[in-house]
Amino acid sequence: MVTGASSGIGEALVNELTSHGARVVAAARNTAKLQQMQKSLAEKGQEMLAVPTDVSIESDCQNLIQAAIDKYGKIDVLINNAGISMRALFEDVELDVLRRVMDVNFWGTAYCSKYALPYLQATQGSLVAVSSVAGYKGLPGRTGYSASKFAINGLMEVIRIENLHNNVHVLIACPGFTSSNIRNVALAANGSQQGESPLDENKLMSAERVAHKIAGAIHHRKNNIILTAQGKATVYLNKFIPQFLNKMVFKHFVHEPNSPLK
Repeated sequence: MVTGASSGIGEALVNELTSHGARVVAAARNTAKLQQMQKSLAEKGQEMLAVPTDVSIESDCQNLIQAAIDKYGKIDVLINNAGISMRALFEDVELDVLRRVMDVNFWGTAYCSKYALPYLQATQGSLVAVSSVAGYKGLPGRTGYSASKFAINGLMEVIRIENLHNNVHVLIACPGFTSSNIRNVALAANGSQQGESPLDENKLMSAERVAHKIAGAIHHRKNNIILTAQGKATVYLNKFIPQFLNKMVFKHFVHEPNSPLK
C-alpha cells in the first residue's frame, strides 16, 4: 500500500513495486490520476488497486485499509508517503496552515498505521514512513513541515519498539531534497499554494531513485535510511556541532529565491 501515490515519490514507488510483481494498493486524493495509473499498469500486465483517499480524514484511512483487505485478504507493506509542505516564518504563518500540514503528514500516517497494524502483525510485514531530514534538523521557514516529520519519526520509533516481539519491520525513510511537485504546492503563510519551487529541481535526486532506495531498504528490512550526501552530513553534524550547523542551515535557506528569512 502506498499513500500519496498520484505524484512524486508515491507514483515512483507504485511503478517500482509493480515492476517487481507486487500488487499495489494506491491511495491519493487525485482520482483521475489514480485511474490513469491503474489503466497504464494494467496494459503492462501489472496490478494496482486505486482507492481515492484523503489521509487527513480518519474514516478515509479506515476505508483504505478495509479495501485492501477486501481485495487481497492481507497487507504485507504499508508505505505512508502522503505529505504536504509549507514555507513561511513561524511569526507570519497562520495557525491553520500548521494544522493542515500536521493533519496530512502526521495524522495521515497515524491513522493508516493504526488501522493497518493488526494486519502487518499477522504477516510480520513492513510499516514504512517517508519522513525527511527535516525530521532530524528543524529547517527555517518550515515549522509545520519539520514538526510533522519529527512527530512521524517519534511515532515510528515507538511502534517499532512496541512490536519487537511481533517481528513487524518499521522503516523510517528520510529523503533529502527530491525532485517532485511538493514545493510547488507547498502552503504559504496564508494557506495559498506557493506555486513555484525555490530550488532547481533538475539538480535534486529523482523520485525514481528515492523509490528504488526505499524498495531496497524494505527488502533488507532496514530500520532507517537517510538519502543524499547532504542529508547524511546534516544528521551527522547535528549530533556533534549543532550550533555551527544552525548557522550553516540559516545561510543555506536565506539564499533561496524569495526566502522568508530575508
